[in-house]
Amino acid sequence: MARSRYLLYKSREKWTLSQKQRASILFTQYPDLEQAYGLTDGLRKIYNQNISKSVAMTKLAHWFRNVEEADFKSFSTLRKTIMNRYRNILNYFDQRSTNAAAESFNAKIKNFRMQLRGVKDRTFFIFRLAKLFA
Repeated sequence: MARSRYLLYKSREKWTLSQKQRASILFTQYPDLEQAYGLTDGLRKIYNQNISKSVAMTKLAHWFRNVEEADFKSFSTLRKTIMNRYRNILNYFDQRSTNAAAESFNAKIKNFRMQLRGVKDRTFFIFRLAKLFA
């Protein structure tokens, strides 16, 4: 189990031969882990496919049904989160873009501000940001 952690982060198609063998052993000993991996991989495949919004809605509905049948608490929490933000999440399938770049830039600003141990002069801070990250 010690070296099996990284194969759980990858899709089955990207596993090496040794990872396939390790997964086979792991999943025979822990069938719940295989079921959880299947749910995770299913959600990943929905997002990696180039599909329309309506098809994505249908596939997510099937995934929701699988989550209900599996009855894992953590996946039920994820299902509720997705259902609460359903329309916003489905907008991803219109242009297949996320706000990851903005979130990354916000993290850089937060880290930069943390290195300065706070900001007293806000205009100078914005000036420094513009010079460093523009």
